[in-house]
Formats: sequence, structure tokens, C-alpha cells
Amino acid sequence: MFLANAAFAQSPRVLVMPLETVTRDPKIFWLGEGAAVLLTDDLLSLGVNAITRQERQQAFEKLQVPAAAALTDATVIRIGQIVGATQVVVGALQLDGDVLNVHVRAIALEQGRVVSSVSERGPLSELLATVDRIARRLTPSDAKVPASPPRQQPSLAVFENYIKGLLAETPDTAIGFLDAALKAQPSYDRARLALWDVYDDEGEDELALEAVAAVGPESPYARQATFLQGLSQLYLKRFDAAYQTFKALADAQPTASVMNNLGVIQLRRGSTPQSGVPTYFFTKAAEADPDDPDYVFNLGYAYWIDHDWQAAIYWLREAVRRNPADGDAHFVLSGALASAGNSVEAARERELAKRLASSYSEKGLERVKKEIELPHRSPIERKLASNEQRTQDELAHVYLESAKKQYEQENDRLAVGDLNRALYLSPYLAEAHLMLGRIHLRDGETKEAIDAFKIALWSAETAEAHAALGEAYRQAKDLDAARAEAQRALAIDPASADAKKLLERLGQP
Repeated sequence: MFLANAAFAQSPRVLVMPLETVTRDPKIFWLGEGAAVLLTDDLLSLGVNAITRQERQQAFEKLQVPAAAALTDATVIRIGQIVGATQVVVGALQLDGDVLNVHVRAIALEQGRVVSSVSERGPLSELLATVDRIARRLTPSDAKVPASPPRQQPSLAVFENYIKGLLAETPDTAIGFLDAALKAQPSYDRARLALWDVYDDEGEDELALEAVAAVGPESPYARQATFLQGLSQLYLKRFDAAYQTFKALADAQPTASVMNNLGVIQLRRGSTPQSGVPTYFFTKAAEADPDDPDYVFNLGYAYWIDHDWQAAIYWLREAVRRNPADGDAHFVLSGALASAGNSVEAARERELAKRLASSYSEKGLERVKKEIELPHRSPIERKLASNEQRTQDELAHVYLESAKKQYEQENDRLAVGDLNRALYLSPYLAEAHLMLGRIHLRDGETKEAIDAFKIALWSAETAEAHAALGEAYRQAKDLDAARAEAQRALAIDPASADAKKLLERLGQP
């Protein structure tokens, strides 16, 4: 069964994957996604820390997995790892006449075993009730139900149009389904939020704003709709209105993303001490969520704009600790270092920014948050607190050695955790970046692998790293770049076996 915790936000997280439709009937293709959305909603309402569809979609995009793809167990596990899940729910449904049969399994990722198996059946017209029974059977008896406003329960036809709108392949089709859902049930505000997403993707900011402006203050989606209104106002450069919108949200609940976006508004429209300077808002965001590299980048960037070089250097270094492949952070850091008189280190940071193909624009680098809040992993700092007696370099190598053992056993999740701890302590540890790149490559994440190998080469140029980067380019189908890296590896070490194997794969002896 799912584990429960009194502190809901700290409890183990559960990912519900779209259920497979056994018959592959195109008329019911929407049911697999629909059942997953309903089950996630029901689990959340019962006190289980279920992962939202939005987070799941972000994991799909990161792995470049089509939303409707049939996934292997390995891919499902990898998606679960990306979103920080401890358990994954998978399953299938089948429609026999008008009777829906649903079977799901909960799999514990660490143990790799099924911890719960549930089957339910009922008329298709009672889909919501059938899924609710499954959720209750999956939820432990000691789960603490969070206080929340009443949920908006749609009719089956409205819910079907809503899900079809989410799954539609073209904007016009999506808008058609979502408009149909709202026409049948104007109070179903969830469809308005989905419309905002469609219009936002199309750059139709006025229509996006109109879509969510109709959500009333009594709606369970009121705060999210207000957040999206603020984003549309920001994109439309209605800065005063956007400031008032986000300020109202902050007064009610000053979350990290709300404070961050207030800082962005102040950067773009100009600020006064009375209305709040950007660094104030970015500091509050970074304090609320110190794991997110965007918040510390924005803080460093704002100090850079203010010509406070030392503060900029400090926070931008924190940004690259959290995301060593952040080219813009390295670029701005190089400018701050140069202005502070540290030309040697500035040149090194600028060179790394070039390797990472940064945009090199000095304006408009501040980062807007589009989500109200998404949870993150536990802060690395807390994991290191018990080891303060060791020097950073010593501790970094302890984590590196641990990562090597996990890597050899193909425990990639544990290896990445140790590598992240090592890189937090020593951001330019070449061997750690090289291993991280190999893990990304093994998991099919070629872009991330290329970035990691570039940082490894910048930190310490070796034949091994050139050959590894060449293999990543080969898998990315950039064959010219792959050959060039193989030749660079051989120039350093003419006996490099990895470089020779790479050239053989490329058809060049």
C-alpha cells in the first residue's frame, strides 16, 4: 500500500501512468489518460501525495516520449525517477459492451516489486465512481485527508471532451473539445486552465487572459487561474496589472514562484524601494526553494544588473552548483568576474559558456515561472550537514567513489544522487561530469550527455572525454562532430581504444 505521512509535502510520491486500453479502440483512446487523471485527483483528495499530470508531462518531454506511446517498464521507471516518485501505478482497462474493467498495480521503485494490485468493474457511465473505488482501495487507512475546497465533478461527456482537448494534436482541435466541455458545463474551470495552455503555446496572450479571467474566486482553481492571469498580463507588458495580480497572491501565500515573478516584473518595469526591488523578491524565492537553480540565477542576475559584483558572483556560483550546464549562468558569471577584476577566472567561465552554446544576450535573461509550485528534491545542503568536518574536496571524492560503485552496478538513480552531491561540493570535478554524461547517454538523454561531456572537457581535457563526447554526437546523428571528437582524442592519445571504436562505428578505419 501507499505510505502516508503527516507532512503531506514531505511524504513519498506516487506517479499514476496512463492506463493501457486493451482493445485499442480509437473511440475510447481517451479513457487511458482520463482514468489516470481521475485516479490522481482521487488519491490527492484522499491524502496521497500523487504527482500531477503537469509534472508527468514534463518528464515525458525530458525523455522525448510521445504522450500516446506504449512504454516499456524501464521507461516507466525512468519517468518515475525524474519526477521523484517512490511508487508508480500502471494498469489497463477494457470495455466489454458497456462494462468497463479496470486493473491497476502499484510498483515500489526501490524494491522493483508490486506492492498492491486492484481490480474494479462498472458501467462506463459510472467511470468516475469506478476509479474512486480503486483510489480508496489503494489508499492506506491512516492517510490524512487534506483540507480542500469541494471538487468540480463533471459529467462523463464533459470530462471526455476535456481529456480529448488535452490529448488533441492540433490547437484548433484542442480548442474545439475544450469549448464543447465549457458549453455543456460552464462551471468546469479546469477546461479554462487547459484553454489557457493552448492559447499560451500559440502566443495568443489576450485569448489566454480571457480564458482564465472567467474563473470566479469561489472556484477550487481560483488561485491557479489568478496566477495564469498574471502571466498573461506580464507577457502583454501590462506590468502594473501583473504586479497587482501577483502581489495579491503573495499577500495570501508568498510561494517561491509568485515571489520570483514579482521580481521579474520589477526588473522589466523598473522598481522603487516602496514597491520592492527585484533582489528582495528573488531572495524570498530562493529562501523558499533553495534547490531551484532559476531562483538563484535570477538573484545573481539582478545583482549583476545592479553592478553589485560580489553579490552577483556569489549567487551565480550557486546557480552553476545547482545546474553546471547552465550556459547563461556561466556567461553572466564571467561578466561579473571581469567587472570585479578577476580576468583569469572570467575567461574560463566565458569559454565554458561558449562550449555550452549560451545565447550571450545581456538582456532578458531573467526566468519566469509558469507553474504555481512544483516540488523538488530535498536540498543537497541538508544531506551534507552531517559531514561538515571534512573538507569539500575530500567529501566530493567520497561521493565520487560511491557513484562509481553504483554506476558499475547500473544503479543510475543512486549514482546520479552521489554525483550531484560531489558536484555541489566541487562544481568542476571532471571525472564526475564524465560519469554523469555516461549515465545520461545510457539512459538515452543525448543532449544532457553532450552538455556533461563538454563541461568535463572544459574542466580537464582528456582523450576519454573527447571520445565520449564523440559517441554522444554519433547517437545524436551529428556525424561530422563525432569524427572531429574522435580525431581530437587520438591527437591526445594515439592508442585510445574508445576513439578507434568510435571511428569504426562511423565507418572510418
